[in-house]
Amino acid sequence: MRRLLVFSSLLTTLPFSLPALASPTRAETIFSFDTTPGELPKTVVPSAYMIDLVTDPAHLTLSGRETVTIEVRAATSSITLNQAGLTLSAATLDSARTATVTEDQAAQTVTLHFPAPVAPGRHVLTLAWSGPILTTPNGIYRDDYRDAAGKTRQMLVTQFEVADARRMFPCWDEPAFKATFQLNVTMPFEMTPLSNMPVLGVSHQGAATKRVSFRPTPRMSTYLLALVAGDLERVSGETDGVSVSVYAPAGREDQGRHALSAALALLPYYDDYFAVHYPLPKLDMVAIPGNYEAGAMENWGLLTFIDNDLLYDPATSSAATKELVYEVVAHEMAHQWSGDLVTMGWWDNLWLNEGFASWMECKATDRMNPAWQIWPRQHATREKTMAMDGLASTHPIQQPVKGPSDADAAFDDISYGKGELVIRMIEDWLGEDHFRDGMRRYMAAHAYGSTTSADLWQALSAVSAQDVGAVARSFTTQPGIPLVRVASSCANGRTVYHLDPSRFTLDGRDAESPGWRIPVVAGGPGLGTSRLVLGGHATLEASGCAAPLKLNLGESGYYRVAYDDAAFTALNRALTRFAPADRANLLGDQFALFEAGQAPLARSVALLNTLEAAGGERNIAVVEELIAELTSLDHDAAGSPHRPAFEAWARRSLAPVFKQLGWTPRPGETLVDTILRPEVIDALGRLGDAAVIDGARRRFAAWRADPSALRPDQVGPVAGMAVRTGLPGAWETVAARVKASTSTEEKARLLDALSQARDPASIRRNVAFAYGGGVPNGRIVSFLGDVAESSEQPDLVWSLVKAQEATIRPHLTPGSTDKLLPRIAAASIDPATLAALATDPAATRSPGARIATQRALETARTHQAVVTRVLKELASF
Repeated sequence: MRRLLVFSSLLTTLPFSLPALASPTRAETIFSFDTTPGELPKTVVPSAYMIDLVTDPAHLTLSGRETVTIEVRAATSSITLNQAGLTLSAATLDSARTATVTEDQAAQTVTLHFPAPVAPGRHVLTLAWSGPILTTPNGIYRDDYRDAAGKTRQMLVTQFEVADARRMFPCWDEPAFKATFQLNVTMPFEMTPLSNMPVLGVSHQGAATKRVSFRPTPRMSTYLLALVAGDLERVSGETDGVSVSVYAPAGREDQGRHALSAALALLPYYDDYFAVHYPLPKLDMVAIPGNYEAGAMENWGLLTFIDNDLLYDPATSSAATKELVYEVVAHEMAHQWSGDLVTMGWWDNLWLNEGFASWMECKATDRMNPAWQIWPRQHATREKTMAMDGLASTHPIQQPVKGPSDADAAFDDISYGKGELVIRMIEDWLGEDHFRDGMRRYMAAHAYGSTTSADLWQALSAVSAQDVGAVARSFTTQPGIPLVRVASSCANGRTVYHLDPSRFTLDGRDAESPGWRIPVVAGGPGLGTSRLVLGGHATLEASGCAAPLKLNLGESGYYRVAYDDAAFTALNRALTRFAPADRANLLGDQFALFEAGQAPLARSVALLNTLEAAGGERNIAVVEELIAELTSLDHDAAGSPHRPAFEAWARRSLAPVFKQLGWTPRPGETLVDTILRPEVIDALGRLGDAAVIDGARRRFAAWRADPSALRPDQVGPVAGMAVRTGLPGAWETVAARVKASTSTEEKARLLDALSQARDPASIRRNVAFAYGGGVPNGRIVSFLGDVAESSEQPDLVWSLVKAQEATIRPHLTPGSTDKLLPRIAAASIDPATLAALATDPAATRSPGARIATQRALETARTHQAVVTRVLKELASF
């Protein structure tokens, strides 16, 4: 291991040894089609699909016929591919050989049997089938929504990731089986059709239907194929020779102009960054109203979004939505290269898609909007990710995946958040130019192909002259969070800091380091900066005693730090001299150490008191961390006689920033202040601020009489306070507005307000509202989980959901079915509820259910220990 140079003469690195990895990591190799994991045999490989699909949205049926050009790699008497819920009526090979068909709905496969072996070489397979159009948001489904005039409309939508292309047509539905797709679809005449490529031609099929043909796609994976059709209009532009459009339900297309502006700015940036020009002739983005569980999807050339992630109306949208739209567009556009052009070979490397796109969305958004303070505010992503990664049930970024159920479970904070944060750490270690040049090399080498993480490390190593794999694999193939313990001593006017890595765990167990190679950045006011790769004991030295040395300067590294008393005291004295990212980092690490039972709450309180003594915190990243800590402690103090005294103290920490922001926006204020205001108002309301609650109630009354009386940013916290505090008629008013609204953004903020009800009668109404049509199918599980957590009565929610389980489950996708009960039980600390989850038949129904159950049980049990700790600390607060 090569020790990096020190850039400051004031802070020096003393010699240290780097031991071998404590436990060997999996030696992943570069991509090989033959050895990449998967469920299908690799004896037959498709190269081109020509698909003819006939849809009947009114009757929720489809039928199809396809010809697939295949390469038989070894003589075989059978061909196995994927299908789910389809019925095959014909299967022939080379127009002459008829197959007998065996369907396995449990395995989601169909096998074609031939009386004699099929010879190696090129063949053409022809299949015919029929099947359903779903109403749950997966596969090909019908999305029913109401337009601005209240008229019910229908939209055809596809959502194929991870393994639902097989619900529309028989195919080799695994990412490594790349092919081209030429799609032809018969549909109602009035529908506007969209797919990955431009329309090739349209022919009438009688008075009511038309057949639309699309140009063939580039070589790509099945999960990236897409079809959307409905009453759509667009706004358009062009950049770098590519037509860029945002489609929305007719009448709302102007709300796509903000996303269009973002895309037109981002496309040239990505073209330059990757040094590969966007290879399709058009880039369409389409807003799906209401029932879209995925959030957003990177289908090549046809990006799909839940509409409130794509549409922004200056008159009715919040400032947070403006920022969110930009970030989500940046994320999905980054996938057009990382994920679409170059695709992970199997779902065990999902993070190559999602971690990279999450990192790039921040990098690109920050590049285009530096005033938004994107990187310091990623502290919230870090804390959310580490909350999961600190559990014993966490998993490596790269984890074994056997099939669709556990692949679906891999879409979590580890693949996204930890993936993003580790990539950021590697870029910071190598330098932006080396990292960019490595990505360019990677894209050029693997365009239209598949990869593993090893391919990326190889490209980055080649341009940086560093052994990137040795550092990166220690974070991607091992679970958990490094913890660097810092002990300091001073002699002869110099302070020596001893650094010792271990593992941070939320259950407080003393875990040895599994051998991370940690890129460490250290420094502080007046100390300069030092960089090293930490793999074992090391020392740093600085001039003077009690120098405020901080590790993870800039919060660019994925690790926590625990300081001894002397080092912590020095940092606390200098707290306000550190940058916002470092203040948030110190607060976050210290609070996590308290939750894990490795530090007293008094240390977190000392940091907050330092900020208060300096006049209060103003920076959004730090304030958001303060809010997270204070509201978490308050939630855990439910039922404690000491809760009112704690809340009074907590309100003082937020008073200065609320005094600055107030209820009314100032002319010319920044976007981040506009975003922060409702967060602070909501937090103060949760902390029992009588003046804020009174102000919210008065504003709620005005909004009830006139919805334009309240700024969109403030509807959520104001309605939430009215519902949470039991204002008469508040629940009914908000529920009625949810039902009447045709805006997904408005529905989302009002559903969040409803979920905060704490009286048992309203909790019962919330559960019934979820499955009774008040909540889109794709949002039922998340809403019920929010109700369980925000109501502070998760056990009541559990009993209500169990009583209606048979009614709720038909509304859910397979992935949501796995998460339903775990999502609710995770909010409980009642042993009876946790035991009921553990023994429920649904808990072991699938690999995804087993994963969700294990996480929920550990989350709840860890939380139970934290609550005990909080109550004890508050008693002597």
